[in-house]
Amino acid sequence: MAAPSQVLASRSTHGVRLPRFGLGGSHLGQPAGADGDAGAIATVDAAYQAGIRFFETSPAYGDTERRLGTALSRRPRAELLIATRLPATAELGTAAELERLIRESNERLGLMADLVLLESTAETAPQSELVVGLERVRRLGAVKRVGVVSGDWRALEQVVRDAELDCVLLTGGYSLLDQSAGSLLERCRELQVPVIVSGVLTPQILQVEKSSEPDGVRARRIAAVCERYGVSLPQAALAFPGRHPAVASVLIAASTPAEIRADAALVRQPVPQKLWQDPELTRLLTHPAH
Repeated sequence: MAAPSQVLASRSTHGVRLPRFGLGGSHLGQPAGADGDAGAIATVDAAYQAGIRFFETSPAYGDTERRLGTALSRRPRAELLIATRLPATAELGTAAELERLIRESNERLGLMADLVLLESTAETAPQSELVVGLERVRRLGAVKRVGVVSGDWRALEQVVRDAELDCVLLTGGYSLLDQSAGSLLERCRELQVPVIVSGVLTPQILQVEKSSEPDGVRARRIAAVCERYGVSLPQAALAFPGRHPAVASVLIAASTPAEIRADAALVRQPVPQKLWQDPELTRLLTHPAH
């Protein structure tokens, strides 16, 4: 069994153990049925064997919780960090509803989650209710850590100001092609709130030759710079977020064992510091229109 590499090892930040990379569960819920079960469990097994010990799930991902729990039930629990996302709806106004949602998620997992992340979007609970919900989750004592997840960095920035958080999960806005969430990361750095980032392997990164849109064109130019240093575009995309001191972990979504093995191999390959210092790459990252 493969031991976690130094690249995948945990970074202890703000009292929470956050491995540098984790498996996001969004692709593990489909398809339904026995074949889907077998594929998802094999993918989780491959992630574990590759050294990954951080796993994220959500009731919104279909049957992911049960599948993840089945795969991880054979593993030493103390090694694992399991995060579950819960919808931030108006029902979070009651402690009983929060406790029910957490209990049901744990029952589907067959394990107790270590980290509960409440979703923050404009369509769900107001920020004030979300902050109250976070405080209630913490008081329940049902989980060790609480945080917030959103694709809207502005919503996260507001919650970071108003609530005591163990971490935030940003599902877009900080990657090779998009650093719009930079001010959120700076605020989190100041407040010592660790950031988990997902959504870095976008279609423009994975299918760089197929896109004719501006981001696709820029991705090809970035890829050309990376190639001069012997680095692939996906390798650079996986390495980039962790260069920011606020980013403690990067989640990688995968739907097959081969996919997560390939991604884990990429994160183990060192990226030369000279690549990040390359003037052309700096211009492409900081001035997208040029």
